[in-house]
Amino acid sequence: MTLTPNRRVALVAIVTLVLDQLTKFAVLRFLGYAQERVVVEGFFKFVHWGNTGAAWSMFHGNNELLTIIALLALLALFLTRHHFGLEQTLGQWALGLMFGGIVGNIIDRIVHKHVVDFIYFHVQTRSGAEVGFPAFNIADSGICIGVGLMFLLSWQLDGKQPEQATAAPPETLAKESPSPASKEA
Repeated sequence: MTLTPNRRVALVAIVTLVLDQLTKFAVLRFLGYAQERVVVEGFFKFVHWGNTGAAWSMFHGNNELLTIIALLALLALFLTRHHFGLEQTLGQWALGLMFGGIVGNIIDRIVHKHVVDFIYFHVQTRSGAEVGFPAFNIADSGICIGVGLMFLLSWQLDGKQPEQATAAPPETLAKESPSPASKEA
């Protein structure tokens, strides 16, 4: 069965959303709030942290406003999806990852009043201090990977016009159509 572009986007979005919500369910079930489980000492932990802000906890405490912004972004992305490589498989994957990720974090914001973050990479300094990348989740990963794929797609298509892909090369057209001089003769 061949999937249409919109169905492929929907399938990727659903898989992303289900993986996100299942992993968050596991975190909520097995880790108390602010609890941590070391996976690789000095490098990787599962944590249960809540984020009422955006990426890197920017705009902390603005959960409701960020929910509205996410809903508007989701709507705008959905309505303009044909401008974002919908005809390309890479664009379909990118859109699906972004849709699934955005919806996953919106669900968290509405149900839990914060986004559940649980993946935390860090390093130990010589002094014993922990320096880490902000905790994130599957939805965040889907959004970031989707945006990255969009950049790759735009870079790949940069400078190409849609009609160039299907039009005959100029030298072929010149051979097929008579020149103005030959018409006069």
